[in-house]
Amino acid sequence: MGWRIPTAQKSITMSEIIYGIHPIQALLERKPHRLLEVFIVKGFGGRRLLPLVSAMRTTGLSIQMVSNQWLNAKVKGAMHQGVIARVSKEEKVKETDLLNLLPSIDTPFLLVLDGVTDPHNLGACLRSADAAGVHAVIVPRDRSAHLNATAKKVACGAAENVPLIHVSNLARTLRLLKEMNVWVIGAAAESAHTLYKSKMTGLIALVIGSEGKGMRRLTRECCDELISIPMVGSVSSLNVSVATGICLFEAVRQRRLLY
Repeated sequence: MGWRIPTAQKSITMSEIIYGIHPIQALLERKPHRLLEVFIVKGFGGRRLLPLVSAMRTTGLSIQMVSNQWLNAKVKGAMHQGVIARVSKEEKVKETDLLNLLPSIDTPFLLVLDGVTDPHNLGACLRSADAAGVHAVIVPRDRSAHLNATAKKVACGAAENVPLIHVSNLARTLRLLKEMNVWVIGAAAESAHTLYKSKMTGLIALVIGSEGKGMRRLTRECCDELISIPMVGSVSSLNVSVATGICLFEAVRQRRLLY
């Protein structure tokens, strides 16, 4: 059984799949026009799917009942939770969109990921960014994981709420942000200046590098300040999504105390 694409849409609609209850629920609530058709495991796979199925039926969305084996094959064994959907692809948000977005925000709070190439880590970072109230996440176009079904599943709906902005030249984008009075804070393990000594209450962009190599040289040179997470155990580094969450929520703590 393959995807059923209506003849009238073949030439104009590019589609992709997403899976899992939370990503599909988020799309249904925020961008229902992107949902083309949904495939549900026969028997609904438990009560967790019932509210989602009921909400989709009220929209007139095409729903097909399929076997669990069929779903497993479509997502290559990933944890689909009994539901996958075919959705229209959304255009990537570009650098120009970021520059248009910033003037409309009183105190921009941005996350920059330089070299996060694992979709699981990208999804986890997006989830933390959404929870922390980040206005946008910025990634380099050629050195980042794709926002695929795996990343969206891990993000638990955050991918539909937080803009993910792809830029062709990350260093140039950071310089543009600095011209707009955004303070650029980079996370660097070797810095003696910890995040608890950093002021994160203003217009900030928090930069996190890859788990293995950290930020690239040009990215580092664009930072106004370098911070580190104090480590007291035998482990010398943290997973990039964990480090991102720690830094983001120190910023949340400070910003709540001020505002």
